[in-house]
Amino acid sequence: MDRRKELAQQYKETEIEAGIFQIRNTVNGKIYVSSSRNLRNLNGKRFELNAGSSMQRLLQAEWNEYGEEAFVFEILELLEKKKSEFFDEKDELKKLEEAWLEKLKPFGDRGYNKENPDASGK
Repeated sequence: MDRRKELAQQYKETEIEAGIFQIRNTVNGKIYVSSSRNLRNLNGKRFELNAGSSMQRLLQAEWNEYGEEAFVFEILELLEKKKSEFFDEKDELKKLEEAWLEKLKPFGDRGYNKENPDASGK
């Protein structure tokens, strides 16, 4: 019982890391790029896909077609948190995600993300 309490305390003390991740289809190479303020929650994405409840319809369809074994979850970059009262984690994470979307272009035949029409005007 003490071991259980020790593990629970260790989990609570583990720093929550924010960052960018991708879900990559190893069959056709398509990727889905997104961000999370808590990368420990990636198992929740896997659960969502296994339950058939992902909002990413094409990703969900191919997950159903190819199976969980055909996909890998990869962390692309951790958000470097700055010790400043002006640091806006949510805003910085959004900027980081936009940079990765621009770099990898996971749209159309290359991935599962939807291209933001507002982003092309930058």
